[in-house]
Amino acid sequence: MDILCWGFMKASSVRILQNSKNGVIIKSGDALERMGKVDCVAFDKTGTITEGRPRVTDVVALEDAAENNGAVADLIGYAAGIERGSEHPVGFSIVQYAINNDIALKSIDSFEAVAGQGVVGESDGHAVLVGNEKLMQAHNVAVSTNDTHLIGELAIQGKTPVYVALDGTLVGIIAVADVVKPTSQAAIKQLKDMNIHVAMITGDNERTAHAIAAQMDIAEVMAEVLPQDKAAHIKKLQEQGRKVAMVGDGINDAPALVQADVGIAIGTGTDVALESADIVLMQSDLMDVATAINLSKQTIRNVKQNLFWAFGYNVAGIPIACGLLYIFGGPLLNPMFAAAAMSLSSVSVLSNALRLRRFKPYS
Repeated sequence: MDILCWGFMKASSVRILQNSKNGVIIKSGDALERMGKVDCVAFDKTGTITEGRPRVTDVVALEDAAENNGAVADLIGYAAGIERGSEHPVGFSIVQYAINNDIALKSIDSFEAVAGQGVVGESDGHAVLVGNEKLMQAHNVAVSTNDTHLIGELAIQGKTPVYVALDGTLVGIIAVADVVKPTSQAAIKQLKDMNIHVAMITGDNERTAHAIAAQMDIAEVMAEVLPQDKAAHIKKLQEQGRKVAMVGDGINDAPALVQADVGIAIGTGTDVALESADIVLMQSDLMDVATAINLSKQTIRNVKQNLFWAFGYNVAGIPIACGLLYIFGGPLLNPMFAAAAMSLSSVSVLSNALRLRRFKPYS
């Protein structure tokens, strides 16, 4: 029995060591085993499929914006002033745009971040809203047909429209775009070639999410998902009988990482995401998701080989050590030969486990 356990531990420890060399940190043997059974991978968008460093591409002051202090400079000034208190990458990009273009940030009288929607606050006596369509709806801000058409055009281009409202009136749209990681498309193709279902879960605009998904050839898209609802969407995938791995990087992804059969965090993600995940991709390269699955499958195969040979070796060796040959007129087993045989068993298990060191990523 010691040999059997030792064979499992040797294969697992060699594999976990090799994982770290390949930039994949697996926190437990249980996670290692579950990863090989995954048949569905759900990705967050921002910071996972994309770089997570969005930039402002368009600033549009709407027709009636002038009378609402909505000229482009003022529009950015109010938006950046409020977003200065936000930790979201989109908010940071707006602040950075204002700084790069020497636009003064308006002073903030109050600030509140609304999870999955945006930020609200007061600045220079004005009520300011900066966020998505849900935030506008929650505060009864009207969006005209012309504005909806403009927003749709931006979203189709893969840009995230950020609404800016002053005193209950929509005064402008700021479009933000995030660059897709160079390896994301190849990583998703590799997973699909492995017959693994791929989905994307994001809080982004529906049309923007589908535009990015079309680039990545992802058929199943769950967009405009609130942070607290991501875990529920993972659960729905599990209820379909799928073994789900969730890949994310942010605080908002932590509940989904815990709910998934295997939680995978991007190495550049937040501490909360890294702590919640079972696996960490240190190089933040999505190609490592396929690598982790292959590593798991090869490790479990190696463990089964070790268990089979060690068990067979012991089944054959223990009766001989107990004197089976002597009963039938044969010799008793010399203790030195028994010790040598036991050592040979250990060496064979270890040698088989060490073969895993020759594993090549993406093979």
